[in-house]
Amino acid sequence: MARLAQTAGLTDIQQEILSTVRDFVDKEIIPVATELEHRDEYPQQIVDGLKELGLFGLMIPEEYGGLGESLLTYALCVEEIARGWMSVSGIINTHFIVAYMLKQHGTQEQKDHFLPRMAAGDIRGAFSMSEPGLGSDVSAITSKAVKDGDEYVLNGQKMWLTNGGTSSLVAVLVRSDEGHPEGTAPHKSMTTFLVEKEPGFGEVRPGLTIPGKIDKMGYKGVDTTELIMDGLRIPANRVLGGETGRGFYQMMDGVEVGRVNVAARGCGVAQRAFELGVQYAQQRHTFGKAIAQHQAIQFKLAEMATKVEAAHAMMVNAARKKDSGERNDLEAGMAKYLASEYCKEVVEDAFRIHGGYGFSKEYEIERLYREAPMLLIGEGTAEIQKMIIGRRLLEEYRFQG
Repeated sequence: MARLAQTAGLTDIQQEILSTVRDFVDKEIIPVATELEHRDEYPQQIVDGLKELGLFGLMIPEEYGGLGESLLTYALCVEEIARGWMSVSGIINTHFIVAYMLKQHGTQEQKDHFLPRMAAGDIRGAFSMSEPGLGSDVSAITSKAVKDGDEYVLNGQKMWLTNGGTSSLVAVLVRSDEGHPEGTAPHKSMTTFLVEKEPGFGEVRPGLTIPGKIDKMGYKGVDTTELIMDGLRIPANRVLGGETGRGFYQMMDGVEVGRVNVAARGCGVAQRAFELGVQYAQQRHTFGKAIAQHQAIQFKLAEMATKVEAAHAMMVNAARKKDSGERNDLEAGMAKYLASEYCKEVVEDAFRIHGGYGFSKEYEIERLYREAPMLLIGEGTAEIQKMIIGRRLLEEYRFQG
């Protein structure tokens, strides 16, 4: 076991789960990740393996067939998986945000209906907030739900759906002005709908189209899509929690889990970049000695390892805070911001250590170099994180003059 990024105070069960996941990553993910990534191929065999390990039910309570584990256990598993291939962690992250939102906010009928099949990995989750014109400004959502008898009719276009094609359940945030007078704050007139669909592309149910995969610089293998709703009819019992106007709060609760997850991904990718850099530095020789013997490279390795350690500590702290039932938006924002920035820096340093070979598709660092930037923008940009952190700090340290 490596010296860096260790977590104190884990139970025997947590250690056993992590050891199993790390073993799976080393044997089943790392050897094939770069080849699959270059082909932009969905890692079906890896996903089947994760399903067999019970990872789709990791945080789902035992009464619904899950393992009932903590956010910390989940985040540490994500860190291991991202160390192997970040795209795979994306496949389970969106699933977990939806499962978490159902567990926290769903009606009893919704939990009974979805969670057991989600725990088994038979239903895969995706969630959808962003739209083509709004990015991180969730309050500007224009997709709309209008009540029509016992149903709602949804219209609008969504963007940046991870698992958009492969998922069979999408939690969609739209505006629903029903019961909310004119002038209601935007975040109080939003509702989350649980939309069931067939996996695939094209018209996946009447009124719902998944046009196809968005071609991306990195983060390949996992499908990222748009979602178009045109007269999509959803029964009223598929409003998350059974009550309109609560969607923004439900999604933000889910995103706090998601931000810890993105921090964990940053930690995992940074760890892998460090491993690649420190290995290569001992193999490559210049001026009669391994480049690891040059002080310039040792300084780089020292900075990289320190960043790996710091990001891991902040991510663990944010997960533990949420597990204890406390509000963790400040800690999650800090962890996501720091881990994604440090990840980019550690990856770039490993890339520099590889010299010209870092530019070759034969070397794994080339893939990591294209993957790291996604963490700077996913689940809210670095600027959004700083805005959240700044506001929360001003709440905590209000001047009492």
